[in-house]
Amino acid sequence: ISAFYIIYLILPFLVCMDLALSQERIIDPNYLWIGPDGTDLRGQGYVNLTETGKLMVMGFRVSMSGAYTCTLSHKVIETTTQQEIEMVEAYKFMVYAYREADHAYQMSVRFSTTLCRQKTDGLFVSKLIKILQSTISHLTCHITKSSYKCHSIRTPKNGLQYELFVNFLVNPFAPGWEEICQKVPYDCEDVTNRRVRQAAERIGKFFHQLKHVLKNEFHAVPTIQYVDNSFSMTPIDSCRPGFGKSHHTHQNCASCCVVCVPGTYSPNNEVTCRTCASPQARVYGAEFCY
Repeated sequence: ISAFYIIYLILPFLVCMDLALSQERIIDPNYLWIGPDGTDLRGQGYVNLTETGKLMVMGFRVSMSGAYTCTLSHKVIETTTQQEIEMVEAYKFMVYAYREADHAYQMSVRFSTTLCRQKTDGLFVSKLIKILQSTISHLTCHITKSSYKCHSIRTPKNGLQYELFVNFLVNPFAPGWEEICQKVPYDCEDVTNRRVRQAAERIGKFFHQLKHVLKNEFHAVPTIQYVDNSFSMTPIDSCRPGFGKSHHTHQNCASCCVVCVPGTYSPNNEVTCRTCASPQARVYGAEFCY
């Protein structure tokens, strides 16, 4: 008899039996736990094995993800003949490291301009992004995926106008974020989520004060003006490098950032693990194919 389970590890005990068997008397049970690398887990310092067949992996790391199998051998004694029958049950647990999702913020803002000019618009957006980056750099957050596009817009009252649509992403993974996480005694996700929330609030405050900023910072492009109340931000989930989401594979933990399985990788803070062109990523939590 065999059984298969998927576990997202928060250091639970893995139990070497199914629910039905746990309600019965078990005669002369013997448990054999095998780790993902095929190692007999008896005597290993990073596990806690109990006499009743429970397993806890201590100090769980990404590399400890994988298949944990347990073989339970026990006896059944026939009531009439008292004959002893050896029974063997096998259980397989797929254990995955996971993290709570980190947050990032997708932001958009619009500016009115007298005409769409690619060079002028590009200089304006570049300067804007640099100023925004300087306001949040102390929070170890940075701006990525910035883009812009100029559109002509006809309005009933003002006729033809031109607006510059600017989009960018704010995330908490600027260089140095790992060093900050190493200094805290609790979950790093709490730290990064708090920092990026503060960064988003600072950028929001910046746009509320933007009329004054444009007057003092953008002398070269005075024809570009902030469209009042056009700033918006949307929180989105992001995962650490080596982790991703999969609603299909991990239905029981769809909101979790689960470690990328061998053959897949995630090099950045996107929410999906990519498939390697050739199966060269042989480890859990790969950040690149090699």
